[in-house]
Amino acid sequence: MISTNLQTLRKKNKLTQEEVAEKINVSRQAVAKWENGETTPDISNCVALANLYNVKVDDLINYTDDSRGAFIPPKGKHIFGTVTMGERGQIVIPKKARDIFGLKPGDDLIVLGDEEHGIAIMKAEGFLTALDTMKKFVKKIEE
Repeated sequence: MISTNLQTLRKKNKLTQEEVAEKINVSRQAVAKWENGETTPDISNCVALANLYNVKVDDLINYTDDSRGAFIPPKGKHIFGTVTMGERGQIVIPKKARDIFGLKPGDDLIVLGDEEHGIAIMKAEGFLTALDTMKKFVKKIEE
């Protein structure tokens, strides 16, 4: 798993093994051995690699493309899988998403849409707070 992830992330970021080695202060041979599965990086190198590629250490080590999609998501970004829309347009938000974002029954959600990029859902309170902050900022600029 980790060897495949290291190779995939390096190529996705258009880096050579030498460049990765320089950025995290190891030899090119060490990077090659990690990618070939001959050895595995220690925890401090896993942290350095995760930071370099902007992914979680857990995903760097354990991510498999058959479990959640085709690529490792950046830190703070999530892939929760697919949901099926019911006849009346209802969907069930996956439990992991509800847990991460603290969604509870009865919460008000804002549904946003962009004809090119799709639909997004967020807590109404977060949206309204951000909107209020933007209004105050614009008002200050106009003064």
